[in-house]
Amino acid sequence: MSNPYVPVLVLMAVAAVLALGGVGASAVIGPKRYNRAKLEAYECGIMPTPHAVGGGRLPVKYYLVAMTFIVFDIEVVFLYPWAVSFAWLAGFGLVAMLIFLALITVPFVYEWRRGGFDWV
Repeated sequence: MSNPYVPVLVLMAVAAVLALGGVGASAVIGPKRYNRAKLEAYECGIMPTPHAVGGGRLPVKYYLVAMTFIVFDIEVVFLYPWAVSFAWLAGFGLVAMLIFLALITVPFVYEWRRGGFDWV
């Protein structure tokens, strides 16, 4: 009788060989033409400054959009399995999901107050 973990170990070995092989191949085959612009940090085409433009605060709009995405992802990750096994979980699952939804409302309220849902 063979060990049931052998296919998992073989898959991990294949994944490691492919990952390391890709990194190694890009180091060997990739172009080596570096210039000053390629060696600088990427700043979206804007010259980097030590302070915010005008000395003001940095806008948090992009972070709010990212937080919205993360909150929705977390919500879907937990709501989908709950919906699939709703009948099996019965009352305990309902109470647990209501607590989860109450807790997940906190970041939504925070974002709403900070203007994360104003797309103008």
